[in-house]
Amino acid sequence: MNRTLRTSAVSILTLAALGGTAGAQHEPIAPPIPAAAPATEGARIDVVFVLDSTGSMGGLIEGAKQKIWAIANQVATAKPRPRIRMALVTYRDRGDSYVTRVTPLTDDLDALYSDLTRVTADGGGDGPESVNQALNEAVTKIAWDASAPNYLKLVYLVGDAPPHMDYDQDVKYLDSCRLAAAAGITVNTIQCGSQSDTAAIWQEIARSAEGEYFQIDQGGGMTAVATPYDADLARLGTELEATVVAYGSIEQQTRQTAKMQAAETLSAAAPARPEAAAERAAYKASGAGRASLTGAYDLVQACKDGTVKLADLKDEELPEQMRSMSSAEQAAYIARQSAARDECSARINDLSAKRQSFLREQAATGGAADSFDLRVLQALKAQAARRGISYETK
Repeated sequence: MNRTLRTSAVSILTLAALGGTAGAQHEPIAPPIPAAAPATEGARIDVVFVLDSTGSMGGLIEGAKQKIWAIANQVATAKPRPRIRMALVTYRDRGDSYVTRVTPLTDDLDALYSDLTRVTADGGGDGPESVNQALNEAVTKIAWDASAPNYLKLVYLVGDAPPHMDYDQDVKYLDSCRLAAAAGITVNTIQCGSQSDTAAIWQEIARSAEGEYFQIDQGGGMTAVATPYDADLARLGTELEATVVAYGSIEQQTRQTAKMQAAETLSAAAPARPEAAAERAAYKASGAGRASLTGAYDLVQACKDGTVKLADLKDEELPEQMRSMSSAEQAAYIARQSAARDECSARINDLSAKRQSFLREQAATGGAADSFDLRVLQALKAQAARRGISYETK
């Protein structure tokens, strides 16, 4: 039977060339699998974390692994509902095992989280680091889109040491700041520790790129608070991921299956970071987090959205477990997966609301006012207003 495949539009991540300047070392991380765009367009928020990964930054890096999903969930509360993409630039210094590593902007935050979990603190030790190169790559080598009225472009430069100003073939930070300001990219700086020569430059960068400067504890000041809901949310997150069904060409199914397997690996590591696992489940169950859950080739979501009809798919465009089913059995299987997703999402949303209430009660008894995650959100909320994006103040 000659049946045509009608696929949904797929957002394609464009990875800019990472070649950089002569004499500099670059180690790009492979681009993630493209993920599906949200069903409705609202605000757009792109966030690039530029993170010092030298030996002194171990505490901050481990804290970021705990808090990245909590940050994403807070970003997602914007009105109108945002499309969220994030990227990561980690840096060390010339002579270390790498100078920069780049995870491009993606709305599949599992891809970014997977790369973040592999970041370790090592190298450095001689004072200044390759801040200039890292900041320039965040501004010029990340595939930012053209500006729009409700499009917020943010960079968070996080580190404890100033840049080398004596390197040849290096773009100085003020030149990158000027490029950022011209492109509508706001650069915020978060200084870990209290080194005075870092403070002066971090403040100058923030002023020059219309951002804010914050100084926090060397270790990041982040605390992972256990709640009675974490284990159930992590389990439900795994069940939610199990509702995804790969479809399409052999290549498309291979890419989707790779994404699903990567998600399973992250879910299996949930006991090591229960707070992150709970926040990850909440994000994937939200409207803003759909791309992180479904990817580009999820048959359940495509059928829910009406962008694909089962009757139009060739046998080879179906996953192997559906090929021996009758048409009625195929429809029933997708309906069960869809119902399971709706039920699982509802349970996650309910537990997540209870978890947030618990965390607010804990925070009322005292907490870190200068932590990395709180400073990120403080700058975000103030700067989002410039682009017509609002956050409720609690």
